[in-house]
Amino acid sequence: METKITYQPIGIIHTPFENIAGMPIQPHGAPSIDGLIELDPELLPGLKDLIGFSHLILIYHFHQVKGYKLYVVPFMDDVPHGIFATRAPVRPNPIGMSIVKLKSVDGNMICFEGADMLDGTPLLDIKPFFTQFDNRPDAMSGWLDEKENQKIRNVKSDNRFDANKNPGINRCK
Repeated sequence: METKITYQPIGIIHTPFENIAGMPIQPHGAPSIDGLIELDPELLPGLKDLIGFSHLILIYHFHQVKGYKLYVVPFMDDVPHGIFATRAPVRPNPIGMSIVKLKSVDGNMICFEGADMLDGTPLLDIKPFFTQFDNRPDAMSGWLDEKENQKIRNVKSDNRFDANKNPGINRCK
């Protein structure tokens, strides 16, 4: 059942984070951290009508991840969970996603708020966030629901998935 699937990045995500350690683990933990997407100029026509959306879903490749694990101890817990019950980056297919706030579009440069990915992250796709379809008031978060008393928004990445350190500078205007 081996099927070869190949994706080409549509752009690069620039953030102030050159290392995983200390990085926010979700966009909610990065409300004032800007990121900048440098979209491939050939794809510029695809940005038509993007202005007007407040949020975007960014799908990207965890380019610094080597290998995967089927059990991980996630940032918000101290016990192992199956990789598919977490958002840990050490996945069989190292694909990440973040819902971020759109700030501006200037040519092929897209500024957003809520950067929780490494600088230089290859962007695979951009999708608009539709409140009519994407909000789920009855959603449940499994084991994470038990952790609600914890300050989830303040949890930062450590070196459990990468040993790098020290965030870089912010490049978004």
